[in-house]
Amino acid sequence: MPSNRPTLVRPPHPDSSRAEIENTLELTQLNDIDPDLYTNTQPLWHPPGARGVYGGAVIAQCLAAAMNTVPKNFSVHSMHCYFVLAGNAEIPVVYHVEHVRDGRSYITRTVQARQRAKVIFTTTMSFVREGAGGKELLEHAAEMPFVPEPDETQPMENGGTPFESQRIDIYNNDSPKPQTKRTRQWLRARGKISPAGGHEAHLAALAYMSDSYFIGTVSRVHKLWRIPKPLPRTARNGNGGPSVTTSVKEEDTVDDEDVVSTLRADDTSVASASRPKKVPKEVGMMVSLDHTIYFHNPRGFRADEWIFTENQSSWAGDGRGLVSQQMWSRDGKLIASCVQEGLVRLKQQSEVSSKL
Repeated sequence: MPSNRPTLVRPPHPDSSRAEIENTLELTQLNDIDPDLYTNTQPLWHPPGARGVYGGAVIAQCLAAAMNTVPKNFSVHSMHCYFVLAGNAEIPVVYHVEHVRDGRSYITRTVQARQRAKVIFTTTMSFVREGAGGKELLEHAAEMPFVPEPDETQPMENGGTPFESQRIDIYNNDSPKPQTKRTRQWLRARGKISPAGGHEAHLAALAYMSDSYFIGTVSRVHKLWRIPKPLPRTARNGNGGPSVTTSVKEEDTVDDEDVVSTLRADDTSVASASRPKKVPKEVGMMVSLDHTIYFHNPRGFRADEWIFTENQSSWAGDGRGLVSQQMWSRDGKLIASCVQEGLVRLKQQSEVSSKL
């Protein structure tokens, strides 16, 4: 198999009856080898400036593969993921579903994503049978904060992805304490997800979008943002998104805020000759290490309708940062809670000073 072929089989033409995100996340079941093996049908998207394929795609395809192996009356309620090794946009990904446990109320699946026989990503998921909690329930949920509605007249950010977003001003942005800030945005899949996709298509789409601007929250609450680096030659992938041709690291689930090199906003002014130049802080590396999703209403939302997300970083230290995310439907229903830890390393001053 040629090393530059991104899928095991030739990608079919996108199905016009489905939303773009459905075509993006389509899987091919490798029945002739093992019914629990799947592979990406379309090339994986590599965000411009990123060192790896978009992590949300691997998360979502692992979920989609696992959902194919459970009865229809079971829904995913938790997903715990680890980014392990480099993932290359030019190499097919093979997903292996392991049937860990099939119980009466709960089912457990583990999925490994492999490239050239090496694990690049692993996740364990738990599914619960509908109605397993009984008729009498304890219920509460965090309320959605009051924020401006998405503006349908404004151009949407998408950057080549099958979803669109509108960011909202950072809450408490003037605070000297990064942990008190909240980054916010509206998200939705482009187009309409087909009825044939069922609730599974909406769940996979939510998992895909959950990785948008996630670990990058750490840089944003510290008022660090990206200095774009030159990109290598790119090619268009099968879904219209750019696909960088160099080898990449899967863990770099990078959006505009997931940085390779950044500066502190208040350090960018030119120093006067009468005072010493201020050495800027730069992020030398930002890499996602793990990703967790708790699904609260797996059949009670549409991923092609606006979803509000709020991110908060409660801690950063020892070269890592922790971010939590809550996701609400537009009508205020809490539909998911997510957590991600990532490697966040600053360039040392000796490295930065040498460039001034």
